[in-house]
Amino acid sequence: MSLILPAALADALWAHAAREAPRECVGALGGTGHTAEDGGDGPARAQALYPLPNISPSPEREYLADPVQLLRALKAMREGGLALVALYHSHPRGPAQPSVTDVRLAAYPVPYVIADLESRLLRAYRLPQGTAVELRVED
Repeated sequence: MSLILPAALADALWAHAAREAPRECVGALGGTGHTAEDGGDGPARAQALYPLPNISPSPEREYLADPVQLLRALKAMREGGLALVALYHSHPRGPAQPSVTDVRLAAYPVPYVIADLESRLLRAYRLPQGTAVELRVED
């Protein structure tokens, strides 16, 4: 699977991460193509970004998306003809690799995008396996 992220959405993701720093941000990406719902391995294209509140008791070290807001985002995706194509969060001090907690809490069969604010890298992974996913930022 690969994930195509339009530059405008990448910019919005970076802005969300910067606003939340030093806390980790969290959000969802809705789109089309191969999605969590169809289980495909082809490319998915993100078309909408849904920032979510981080309700973790330790937001400087981990994220936990507000489940009510996540359900609202998933409903908005369906109503807009989109499906969940990825989840994202930031690592304000790096690295752009999944933490032990990220792997342990992974619950959706979509790429998890990590924004490393320190090195300004975006990377995506299939979790809990930790397999790298091709991530392309396009205009």
